[in-house]
Amino acid sequence: MPATPVYIICSPRPQVGKTLIARLLSEFLLLKNGGVLSFDINLKEPSLLDYLPTSTETADVIDTYGKMQLMDRIIVDDGLSKVIDLGFHAFDEFFKMSDEIGFLKEAERRNVAPIILFVGDTDRVSWRSHEMLREQIPPRHLIVIDNEHVVRGELPASMARGRVLPLTALPTFLRTYIDRLTFSFTNYLRQEKDSSTELHQWIRRNYYMFRELELNLTMQRS
Repeated sequence: MPATPVYIICSPRPQVGKTLIARLLSEFLLLKNGGVLSFDINLKEPSLLDYLPTSTETADVIDTYGKMQLMDRIIVDDGLSKVIDLGFHAFDEFFKMSDEIGFLKEAERRNVAPIILFVGDTDRVSWRSHEMLREQIPPRHLIVIDNEHVVRGELPASMARGRVLPLTALPTFLRTYIDRLTFSFTNYLRQEKDSSTELHQWIRRNYYMFRELELNLTMQRS
């Protein structure tokens, strides 16, 4: 049976596009599979919960109770894809916990497939955090997101060495448009008849990227 995927979108830095990626991925999974369970671990608003309130729950990893509650929800092979928007403030604590409890091994035993989507950047904090993840997480579970809006140039060599997913930048006026709490990527695709618009093509390109990610995940487990 295919494993239940858990996508963990993370960075040690704020304002690198994590919630945007979590929104895109969550809406894609809703469209493709008919359901998704997303977790919002953030301090600032607007957050994922504000955009997708019907499919998102808040979570925290501040104390043992919060950590165990989150793990109990994501380490279940129920066929429902999970998305975690991991705030920068919780980055170190989450992966410390993951390492201490043997999260990856336990997930594999339970037919759950964690995929860490690390949003890359060129600063020293991001480089050190990525190196820590490379030591802790097998390459097939670790993917770098190259957000063109954040990384204006080349990714650091160590981040570019593994699997990389590109996220092209949008013009400022379109970023402002999609940042509205009422905006839905899937609804835009359904309602905008002109498929040649820049935003239409951008959404379709990212949905296609996520579809390929799911297909690769299935092939790895077969």
